[in-house]
Amino acid sequence: MSGRKLLVILAYVLTFVISGVPTSSSASGGKARGDLTPADRAANGTTAVARNNEASAVPSPQKRVETPMATAERLESNSWWPTKGTAPLEIFVGTAQCARCHAKITAAQLATPMAQAASSAKDSSVLRQHAGISRQMGRYVYTISSSDSGNNYSASDGVATLSQPLAWAFGLGTKGQTYVYKHDGLYYESRMSFYQSLQGLDLTTGHSNTTPHNLEDALGRALDASTVTHCFGCHTTASTTLAGFDPTRLTMGVSCEGCHGPGAMHVELMDDGNIEAGRAAIFNPARLDPVALVDFCGACHRTTNDVYEMGATGVSNVRFQPYRLENSKCWGDGDARLACTACHDPHQPVVRDAGTYDGKCLACHAPSAAMKVTLERPGRACPVARKDCATCHMPRVQVPSMHAPFVDHRIRIVRANAKYPD
Repeated sequence: MSGRKLLVILAYVLTFVISGVPTSSSASGGKARGDLTPADRAANGTTAVARNNEASAVPSPQKRVETPMATAERLESNSWWPTKGTAPLEIFVGTAQCARCHAKITAAQLATPMAQAASSAKDSSVLRQHAGISRQMGRYVYTISSSDSGNNYSASDGVATLSQPLAWAFGLGTKGQTYVYKHDGLYYESRMSFYQSLQGLDLTTGHSNTTPHNLEDALGRALDASTVTHCFGCHTTASTTLAGFDPTRLTMGVSCEGCHGPGAMHVELMDDGNIEAGRAAIFNPARLDPVALVDFCGACHRTTNDVYEMGATGVSNVRFQPYRLENSKCWGDGDARLACTACHDPHQPVVRDAGTYDGKCLACHAPSAAMKVTLERPGRACPVARKDCATCHMPRVQVPSMHAPFVDHRIRIVRANAKYPD
């Protein structure tokens, strides 16, 4: 046995066996569960719902219902979960290894906003396109200037100026982009962010709009250790591993291993021709039931319990899609036809055309009033329209601090002048 293979095996024992390997569902429809596409899972969910509804007509044992959990609970109870941060760095193999067998999927995923969720500041396309931007807020003037050597971020009160080189850019920039710099061993979030609709700078979401007392506070706020690891954990891959947080060895953006976990054992087994063991050695979110799957995405997009713990109220929580989705009346105890991946393939860029999703709505709703409600299609027909369902039932909500609208994933009948439902 090679030294590399022994290292991989020992690392996996340490990472997964001690914390317990999550169970997987049985094969379905002639396919291994790990090979099911989001469409397969949605179809299987339809059948499962029908079977459950039919079974409920006669006495039966109590059905087990998955309970939504906070991300902290998921991290503790699963051997792998996004932002877990306990695997050795040595068992992350990188996207190039994934592309050997999954070339098309890897190429498509690299074009997604998730894959471009972070970059070094010098590689930020936003900052390249806006070589010098300024904004005055109160008595401070903020400037981001760019040069071949990097990007300099400064705040001036007219008497003195404080500046720091920007290190990282978080966010692709389709709505906004926020910056992180390091000073005296601490990581700071910039008080100013770039907003696409403004084509300029404004206050970073979450920062107080009261006038800072000094230049250091005006420039940005220091982040505590848990915030640093969470922010980097959701915008990059393998920033935190068994050895701790190390931004010098991370992969920018959410790569394959950001969701599927470290791939060394998977690669070793597949290369050896041990296909079934190889498939079992990589985490596949498709094996999760609907509630757990939505919580999986919620590790970064915020689960229902995460939002409750945060106390996030008002229109700003429209950004937390899993929370909004799980508060939809039609979600019930969880339905694969409504899970995140039923509509969004994480390996493909987001489709913006509302009509594209009509088929997803009609998986549950009757297409016309003439059709009766059935166990497999329990939703009544919409009396208003037969297309572009999401434009009415998933409205775009403007978040003032982000200067941008977000699609509300709380599916509902929207009443005129109705209050935003928390």
